[in-house]
Amino acid sequence: MPDLLLELRSEEIPARLQRKAAGDLKKLVTDALVEAGLSYEGAREYWTPRRLTLDIRGLTARSADVREEKKGPRTDANEKAIEGFLRGAGLSSISEAQIQSDPKKGDFYIAVISKPGRAAEEIISDVMPGIIRDFPWPKPMRWGAASAKPGSLRWVRPLQSIVCTFGTEHEETVVIPFSIDSIVASNVTYGHRFHAPDAITVKRFDDYVANLEKAKVILDADRRKDIILHDARDIAFASGLDLVEDEGLLEEVSGLVEWPQVLMGSFEEDYLSIPADIIRLTIKTNQKCFVTRPVGSDTLSSKFILVSNIQASDGGKEIIHGNGKVVRARLSDALHFWKRDQGNLPDLETLEASAKKLDLDLSKPLDQRMAKLDALNVTFHAKLGTQGARVERIRALAAKLVMQIGADYKLVDRAAVLAKADLRTEAVGEFPELQGLMGRRYAALQGEDASVAAAIEDHWKPMGPNDRVPEDKIAITVALADKLDTLTGFWAIDEKPTGSKDPFALRRAALGVIRILLERKVRIPLLTPIASHMGRIDEDLLDQASAEKKHQGGDYITSNAIVGDGMSRQLDLLSFFHDRLKVYLRDQGARYDLIDAVVTPEADDLLMIARRVEALTAFITSEDGKNLLVGTKRATQILAAEEKKGTVIADGVCENLFRLDAEKELFAAITTASAEASTAVAKEDFRSAMEALSRLRAPVDRFFDDVLVNDEDAAIRANRLALLRLIREATGTVADFSKISG
Repeated sequence: MPDLLLELRSEEIPARLQRKAAGDLKKLVTDALVEAGLSYEGAREYWTPRRLTLDIRGLTARSADVREEKKGPRTDANEKAIEGFLRGAGLSSISEAQIQSDPKKGDFYIAVISKPGRAAEEIISDVMPGIIRDFPWPKPMRWGAASAKPGSLRWVRPLQSIVCTFGTEHEETVVIPFSIDSIVASNVTYGHRFHAPDAITVKRFDDYVANLEKAKVILDADRRKDIILHDARDIAFASGLDLVEDEGLLEEVSGLVEWPQVLMGSFEEDYLSIPADIIRLTIKTNQKCFVTRPVGSDTLSSKFILVSNIQASDGGKEIIHGNGKVVRARLSDALHFWKRDQGNLPDLETLEASAKKLDLDLSKPLDQRMAKLDALNVTFHAKLGTQGARVERIRALAAKLVMQIGADYKLVDRAAVLAKADLRTEAVGEFPELQGLMGRRYAALQGEDASVAAAIEDHWKPMGPNDRVPEDKIAITVALADKLDTLTGFWAIDEKPTGSKDPFALRRAALGVIRILLERKVRIPLLTPIASHMGRIDEDLLDQASAEKKHQGGDYITSNAIVGDGMSRQLDLLSFFHDRLKVYLRDQGARYDLIDAVVTPEADDLLMIARRVEALTAFITSEDGKNLLVGTKRATQILAAEEKKGTVIADGVCENLFRLDAEKELFAAITTASAEASTAVAKEDFRSAMEALSRLRAPVDRFFDDVLVNDEDAAIRANRLALLRLIREATGTVADFSKISG
């Protein structure tokens, strides 16, 4: 069976786009071929900075013939119906249709449409131009004289050539002809831009890879990564150092070179006085280089690893020299930032009002930066005010959470007021990803408590599903206050995520709250702090609106009822937490129906929800649990049906109306199990509650075996339905069993 080789060669594709683009190319091409009736044995994508390549093996040479029957109207249908049938079937005359008889529906027309198969070359030639033209680049560009014409090709960088060859392993391959804006598919490609600029003629994938390697191009990105990683380790080891590995940087660098050459540069040891994080980010961000450290040490060395795309004749001396000059210049800037951030600001007298408002000590550099952040009225959000106002809200919310978490109030307040201060430092201005980390370092330098310094860094965390969660109670308190303020604020102004859009990362903030509560086993009913904090934000919005109205010459707004919606916004935010909790628990292996069975609209203790789900999971997978579920669902379904019909159900169970032992036994079992389960739930011992309910299994089974619920006697029927309601109420103390599948 023939193979297909496709290469789209362009100017340098940004490294961050290459892997996804190659995957998109594979999916688009294979989907189009399959849709056209072809099949294939396997496909693999490749990429370098200048090309996307697709190798499809075992492609069928031709699509199958297709015979399709299209049913038409009855033979006595009106003329318009028949004309519409002919147009849809592609027939020129009704005589070309066949007539079929149906004993019930009579005679009707059928069009037999035969579509002959097509050669794979023809299909590929047809689908490729559309795939290339509509390729999903995030920011495509146009170029050259053709760009002035409407509908000209748009690509991430100027497309230069296309290779498209097709053929079996043992026969001569053919070029599949198609063209895009004067670029004609051929069997010619080019190697390394500098080392091998001449044209290369290729036939199939194997000689394509071999010829590229001779032309100083390693096609496989994972192989380039492996070469870079192992050469970097070896060079570092030869100098008595360890490579500080960075998977993200390795992925990026492998997308910058086609012929990786690993070299070692150096800078002056004086720069090692800069914190390691700043050095690493400076060298990584500006020069895409790796840092090293002495073996077994946490400190960095003055050597760095760079990756060149050129095999230089001088062994790389000039490349090392050039990179070293840039690295030293950048480190000089970083050293300047580091020292400036530890010094006094020049305008301290203008910061006194902010310092007094926030209880800051202007003799300390980090306090000065926080005062500056407030004094400049740096906007957090147009409707939610400044960063300074936000810090005040976080402090107030953190103070309300202190008792429930068991943290020290003074330390929490100090951490909250300094948490955002490093946003005004020059180091964070240069490297925003250092926010929090630099605050911790500057806090330690000015003598803050270790817990306060740690909380300044950790209040941002967790930043994602794999990021670490704060451990110290001070950090936990400030992190929760920070995230809850963000969520409550945006819900107050109705700026919620919609579909896939979440510009303020509110889903991430909610997941952060959930992970902190569950992984650190923190008990906080969320509705109370959400409601009180939203009330404060509403008051702030009211003050802002009043100030604007006064500025415009109007009257003050005297009502604080900005929205007359009761608790709708608060409950909507709680529902948002429920949705994120379901996703989190699902990722942990919990069943969706079990989560739904536990979650109620007002359930605001997320840790308790998780514990209920855990206990319910263990119970429902046991034999007793499975059987009780069947009995409970049967009782619920009977009740629901009778309630829908308006059948009379007794307000309470009357033992005098029992006629069978199974009724008496079930009533006694429910009375005991319900009391035990309620007691266990009150103690938050959900496993014991489940065990108590499991003892209902046998009497419930016996009841349905021996008892006819819909007795002819209306009083007995109403009493038995009341007994079924007791089953529903007893199991409802731990979960809504009607929502559990199975």
